[in-house]
Amino acid sequence: MSTVQKFIDENIQTFENELFDLLKIPSISTDSKHKGDVKKAAEFLIVQLQNIGLDNVTLHDTLRHPIITAEKCPHEDRPTVLIYGHYDVQPSDPDELWITPPFEPTVKDGRVYARGASDDKGQSFTHIKSVQAYMETGTELPVNVKFILEGEEEIGSPNLVPFIKKNRELLSCDMVLISDTSMFGENQPSITYGLRGLAYMEILLTGPNRDLHSGLYGGAVDNPANVLCEIISKLKDKDGVIQVPGFYDDVEELTPEMREAYKQLPFDEEEYKNNLDLKALHGENGYSTLERVSARPTLDVNGLWSGYQGEGAKTVLPAKAGAKVSMRLVPGQYPAKIAKLFADHVKSIAPDTVSVEVVEHHGGHPIVIDLEFYGLKAAAKAFEDIYKKEVLFSREGGSIPIVADFKKVLGVNSILMGFGISKDALHSPNESFSLKDFHRGIKTSARFFELLPEFSD
Repeated sequence: MSTVQKFIDENIQTFENELFDLLKIPSISTDSKHKGDVKKAAEFLIVQLQNIGLDNVTLHDTLRHPIITAEKCPHEDRPTVLIYGHYDVQPSDPDELWITPPFEPTVKDGRVYARGASDDKGQSFTHIKSVQAYMETGTELPVNVKFILEGEEEIGSPNLVPFIKKNRELLSCDMVLISDTSMFGENQPSITYGLRGLAYMEILLTGPNRDLHSGLYGGAVDNPANVLCEIISKLKDKDGVIQVPGFYDDVEELTPEMREAYKQLPFDEEEYKNNLDLKALHGENGYSTLERVSARPTLDVNGLWSGYQGEGAKTVLPAKAGAKVSMRLVPGQYPAKIAKLFADHVKSIAPDTVSVEVVEHHGGHPIVIDLEFYGLKAAAKAFEDIYKKEVLFSREGGSIPIVADFKKVLGVNSILMGFGISKDALHSPNESFSLKDFHRGIKTSARFFELLPEFSD
C-alpha cells in the first residue's frame, strides 16, 4: 500500500469528523435567511484548503454567494485538473419527514444522515482530503490541481459562468473533475458520461382581483386553480408523450448500439419499483426505464399552489394559481428554445378567463463525453483499483449545467466521478451518504491523480 493510501486509512475518522462539521452548517442557497450560513460554509472550506497547504486560496464575493478558488501547480509538463464542487444545499423541508434533524449529522448503519451528505458536501470533500493526503505525507502531487467551489449550484449557478468567463486563465486546465453524480449501484462503480439538460419554468395564473366566496361567485367566474389543472393535463398525453409543439424536433435519437448498451446494464426493474413502494412504473411508450430516466426528455410538475392550504375548510375561489415545471433535455435540445416553445404553448391553451404569465427560471445544456477521453480511462482504472470491480459507463437523468459551460468556456471535458448511490435520497428527506464510499472516494481520487500522467502520455 502506498504512503498516501495508508495515510487515508489512518486518518479516515478525522476526515469524517471534519465532514460532519461541514454538514452541520445549513448552507441553503435559495433562502435569504441562510445567507450567513452559506458564507460560513465557504469560510470553513477556505480554512480547510489553507491548512493543507494549497496556494492562492481565495474567497471571491459575487452578487449572492461566494466562489472559492485554490491551487497547487508544481508541474509544467503534467495535466492540470480543475476540481469543481458545491457547498450549498437544498432546503430540508418537509422537516417532519426527517427521522433525525437534517443539520445534525447522524451515523446509522454505516451511513451519515444529513442534508448535503451526498449532494454535494460529502462527495466534493473527498478530493480535498485526497490532496491533503499527498500534501501531509510529503508525497509529490502527481498532477497540478485547482479547485473551484461554489455556493449557488442549487439555484442554477447564476454567478458561476460569468466568473469562469472572466477568469479563464486562473481556471485553465486539461479537464474538470466533478463528484456530484451516483454510481450505478451499491458496490458497483460507474462513471457518468452523459447528463440531461434542463429548462425550469413557472406558470402563474390570475383570475379575479381578489379571492371570492365560492357560493356567491362559483359558476360565474373561472377558477384559476381549475384552469391550471386543465393546462397541466394537456402538457402530456396518457402515454407520456409531451404535447408541446416542436418539443421533439431536435432530439438526437438513440442509436441501436446505444440501446443495446443499456440492455447490458445490470438493472432490476422489480427492485427499482420495490425501492419506491410502487406497483407500476409509467413513462414514454417504446423506451425502457433506464432510457426514460437518462436519455429521453421529460416534463414534470415540481410544485403546485393555489387557494386555501390551512386546516379545515374555507369556501374560497382563489384569485391566483401557480405551478413550477421542469423539463429535462437531451442532446440536440437547447434550453432557451424549449423554454420559448413551452411558454408559447401554455399561453396558446390558456382561456381568456384568466391572465397567464410564464417565467423562465434557469436552464442547462445536455452533454455527452467521448468515452475515448484519456481522463475517463484513468478514472475507470482508479475505480477498479480501489473497488476491485470493473467500472460501468452510464448516462444520468439529472442535470449539472456547469459541465456544458466548462466545455463551452474552457474547452475541456469533465469527468463525473460520482460516489453516491440512488438510496442517498438526494433533495429528499433523510438524505444520506455511505461512509464506506466516502472512504473509498478519497482513495479513488488519490489513485486517479497517481494514474493520470500515465494515461496522458
